[in-house]
Amino acid sequence: MQPFAGRAAVAGIGMTALTRRSGRTERDLATEACLAACADAGIDARDVDALLSYHMNDSAPVVQVARALGIDRLGWHNDIAGGGTQAASILGDAAMLIHAGLARNVLIYRALNGRSGTRMNTVSTGPQERFTYGMAGPIPLFALAATRYLHDTGLTGEHLHAVVAQSRDNAEANPRALRREPLALGDYLAKPYVCTPLRTADCCQETDGACALLVSGVLDGPRIRAVVRGGGPGCSAMDRAQDVTAIFSAYVAPMLWQASGMRPSDVDAALPYDAYSWLVPRQLEDFGLVGRADLGPYLLERRHAWVNPHGGLLSEGYVHGLNNVAQAVRELRSGREVALVTGFGGGYGSAALLTA
Repeated sequence: MQPFAGRAAVAGIGMTALTRRSGRTERDLATEACLAACADAGIDARDVDALLSYHMNDSAPVVQVARALGIDRLGWHNDIAGGGTQAASILGDAAMLIHAGLARNVLIYRALNGRSGTRMNTVSTGPQERFTYGMAGPIPLFALAATRYLHDTGLTGEHLHAVVAQSRDNAEANPRALRREPLALGDYLAKPYVCTPLRTADCCQETDGACALLVSGVLDGPRIRAVVRGGGPGCSAMDRAQDVTAIFSAYVAPMLWQASGMRPSDVDAALPYDAYSWLVPRQLEDFGLVGRADLGPYLLERRHAWVNPHGGLLSEGYVHGLNNVAQAVRELRSGREVALVTGFGGGYGSAALLTA
């Protein structure tokens, strides 16, 4: 088990409204979410002694947010370059700071104008684009991996619809969610393709908003049990991958169970990073929550209704995965015992287990 296990708790969460045009700066969004997280934890923002964020050149620097929060003496702080891979592993950064005695209260935030500002569908997937089948951005890259995954598993568009439709159903009671309307199979099949086999409904939203977490070594809340980060070539380096469908979870899942001393059967709240619909069955399989042979009926029978109960990135909104972590905290506060959260970046990423 990791040395910091149980020493750090997520004591507060905060979010702004999620919109498609905020009309606000990323600093204003970040400040609102951070103040809400501090209020939820019952502390003054000036009691924060470390501040962490991740970004893709689309957010407010931590020193600017600290100034806006009125933090005069800021300790450890870091702007981490990276996207969805950080959604879970940034919990580990915070827990290690607390374990090392470098901080007592760590604020984590992600703020972006992901619809009205810098849009994720324009982000480069890296230098491999120049030789990987003419890829131009993340959707074609991951659509190619999805095509192979569907072939290998026998899953079809009907199964992808089950993922998306359940996401919408879960979001129906969530006032934060931007997509709450039901999605019938015929309506799903009528949606245009972005890049086959991914239709518009199979892709997560582009959203303006911010989410923040207050991780503390002195306040109570759901505990950070284990965090892992890693990966392999997978679908983010297709020219070097034996299996182009092998996303980060194929590599980090064994690491997570070893680091935590827990088993898949312990998880009763699953919050996987659902940037694209096919990532849900892939992660359920990799983390040992559902066997490959059972995936088809499992999805069609909607036995995955417990996954991302707020609607996830597909239906609630997209704050680069940190909003899924916030929902994990809500689930643990409401009676769940063990929550799995993940961060996706193709062949590499992160995962964490939180306990009540």
